[in-house]
Amino acid sequence: MNQLESRPEKIELLTQISLDINEVKDLDLLLDRILTNVRKFFNADAGSIYIRKGNRLHFSHSQNQTLQKQLGPHRKLIYHTFSIPIDNSSIAGYVANNQVAVNIENVYELTGTEPYRFDSHFDELTNYKTQAMLSVPMTNQQGELLGVMQVINPLDEKGNVIPFDKSDERIIRHFATSAALALERAQVTRDIILRMIMMAELRDPQETGSHVNRVASYSVEIFEAWARRKGMARAELEKKKDTLRMAAMLHDVGKIAISDQILKKPDRLTPEEYEIMKSHTYLGARLFKDKHSDFDAMASEVALNHHERWDGTGYPGHVDPLTGNPVPGFCDSHGRPLPKKGREIPLFGRIVAIADVYDALSSERYYKERWQDQDVLEEIRKGAGTHFDPELVEAFFSCLDVIRSIARRYPDNQEPH
Repeated sequence: MNQLESRPEKIELLTQISLDINEVKDLDLLLDRILTNVRKFFNADAGSIYIRKGNRLHFSHSQNQTLQKQLGPHRKLIYHTFSIPIDNSSIAGYVANNQVAVNIENVYELTGTEPYRFDSHFDELTNYKTQAMLSVPMTNQQGELLGVMQVINPLDEKGNVIPFDKSDERIIRHFATSAALALERAQVTRDIILRMIMMAELRDPQETGSHVNRVASYSVEIFEAWARRKGMARAELEKKKDTLRMAAMLHDVGKIAISDQILKKPDRLTPEEYEIMKSHTYLGARLFKDKHSDFDAMASEVALNHHERWDGTGYPGHVDPLTGNPVPGFCDSHGRPLPKKGREIPLFGRIVAIADVYDALSSERYYKERWQDQDVLEEIRKGAGTHFDPELVEAFFSCLDVIRSIARRYPDNQEPH
């Protein structure tokens, strides 16, 4: 075997990793965790996961430690998504098409008699050298293909690339089985959330699956950049990322309670109509009133607070989501709710506020054109200290390259996943 630790240590690690994978609920974060853990087990330099959609494999997640080190600390590797057919022309396609493991000692020394070929385009683009590769199908208990996992370039104690052993194929199949079960569960959770989004989309055309996936992904990146600066423990950061990713997708779910006459009105809303529109915040939070989990609590927090502003000019202010009335002791002389300002606004509401505005300005809507990127960024900068938490604006700009890559991953003309 290629692993550096003893067999008992590896068995213990394998068990712990399986438990770890099953703790993650969000689909995207789960795939990232799976890849991290598999690479850790095999001491592999790189890896990737493809997810099946119909008769194609979509390149979904990728990690590469060598390229990551070149970026420096706290920078993320940017990769482009693409899809390939499930056939015998590529290595991943062959693994999916035949549901077999493929163990290659050196992808550049294929004999030419194999039905598949290795695409060296990525290596040429990044000056990376792929060598050993172990690819395995990810199937559920019914034998249905969910995706393909690839582990690349296992390393010895000196950092030299070594081949995978035959015994590694059996171990990675165990990984793939555990990962497929967790993946199937996460896909069900994602599908339920997207069905709720589709309900909102029937009422508000701009509330699309692509939009909410972008807002949720932006929010996670902003939070992670902020949390690192604050020295948050890694375990807590990962747990909150998982919950935030799902909660942020539902930030505007309360719009399902707003009439079409208001949601789809092409002209400026009257003051009375605007008041009704603002109610989508606490109506959305009300959906999660029975807080049985961290997700319920965070989804409620995000829905209620993502339109608050740092300077106290946002909405809905200090209201009770169950009644829509001001919280006792937090109303003015006219009985109106006092505004929330600064850190009175919960953290995740402040984060989603930036993500939502960035995406709204960067996207075309039936009532407006897409803003130019530089204009969008200038608007975010100007909003620091008025609309947005200044610290979170700094966090946003620190991960701007990743945020831009997320926008490419979830275009409006692509069916969300």
